[in-house]
Parts: sequence; C-alpha cells; structure tokens
Amino acid sequence: MHVLVLGGTTEARRLAEFLVTTDALPGVRVTSSLAGRVARPKLPPGEVRVGGFGGAEGMADWIRAHGVSAVIDATHPFARTISFSAASAAAAAHVPLLALRRPGWVPSEGDRWHTAGSLEEAAQVLPGLGRRVFLTTGRMGLAAFAGLDPLWFLVRSVDAPEAPFPLHMEVLLDRGPFTLEGERELIRRHRVDVLVTKDSGGEATAPKLTAAREAGIPVVVVRRPPAPEGVPVAADPEEAVAWLRGLRT
Repeated sequence: MHVLVLGGTTEARRLAEFLVTTDALPGVRVTSSLAGRVARPKLPPGEVRVGGFGGAEGMADWIRAHGVSAVIDATHPFARTISFSAASAAAAAHVPLLALRRPGWVPSEGDRWHTAGSLEEAAQVLPGLGRRVFLTTGRMGLAAFAGLDPLWFLVRSVDAPEAPFPLHMEVLLDRGPFTLEGERELIRRHRVDVLVTKDSGGEATAPKLTAAREAGIPVVVVRRPPAPEGVPVAADPEEAVAWLRGLRT
C-alpha cells in the first residue's frame, strides 16, 4: 500500500510518524507532499515531495505514475484549493480519499466571538471592535486589511508576510505551539484590544483564545470554507489509520 499524505499540518506529521515508525500497517509506503509555502517546514518521516502538482490533472497523473493506493488530505482546514484538487484527482485516478480535519474551535462562556465568512468580512467589522489588532491569519491575505489605516496590527506568521499589508504594522515571526502565558504577555505588552483568527482548530494555537477571553477582548473568527462533498472525514490520525486498515480488508 502506497499512501499519499497531503500535509503540512501537525496532524499530517503525526500520521506519517505513526505509519512509518510503528507496525500499525506493516509494509505501508508513505509519501508526504508539502506545498512549499513555508521556508523551513518541519519534515515528517518517510518520503517527502515539495511543491505543487500542477492542478487536479497533474495530481491524478502523479497518483497513477507512483502507484498510490490511497490519498489522505491532511492539509490546513483553509487550504480549499488543494482539497478540491485532491477530490477531483482521486476520483479521476480511482483511488479512495480521506480528509483528515482537526475539529474546529467552540466558544466558551465569556467569549466575545464575532464570526466572519472571509478575511474581507473580518476587516469590515474590525473598526467597530478595536484599534489595536492581533492578526493571526497567516502571512497571506493581508491585503484585506491594507486599507484600515487608523488601526494598528500585530501580525504573527511563520514567514514574512506578503504585500500589500496594513500601513501600521509590527510583524512577529513565530511558529506554534504557543503557551497561554506567552499569549497573555503579547496581549498585555502590545495593548491588543481585538484578536482576528481563522477557525483552524487544534491545541497548538488555541491559547490565544483563552488569553483573549481572560482579557475581555473581542475575537473575530473566520469560518472554515466548505469541504468537497462526499469525502469521508477523520478527526485525528488514529481515525485515519483505522480507515486505511479498512481498505486492506
């Protein structure tokens, strides 16, 4: 069995580690595919390829050429383009596809959440919520906030953000997991009065939500894009391994 893992997430690395370093599925071959958007990615064990496939047709060709038996889409919940390409490619190559998606965040008592359907919608509601923004939506898509000149932004991302970006901005290059104490200190030191985040889910970046709740500041949460219809979903790597076992029976 040759499994293609579309990765770049913590869950993708955990899945590759489990399949490569244990006897959970003896004889399985794992290839992890990374988009190459991060300069120094954390590489999983097993075979790794970096870069795009050239769309759904190119991915289907790669699947056929390399004898892939199953595809697991473990990309970021907001990587909509690659997820739909994977669905099309798997269907064209006649191989099973599973989406590995960490559950989204759920608001707790005391949270002041405002949901938005896009980064542009999040930018529209910001002026009425605060003036010092902790922006944790990644290095891409900052153009949505570029016209908000009266606001100040603390932008955190793994790599340097891409222009255009806000006029008043400080960049913090960092990679999770983040601690609650660290997030408290960031909010206090930078006098943050509103947080913007995507509903990425997971524990690595969740402490900022707790810190915002404790500080009593509003949070703008960008909802996840719709997933391809008909693709089964696993909530964690263990469920993904169980799905792969089922393919062998």
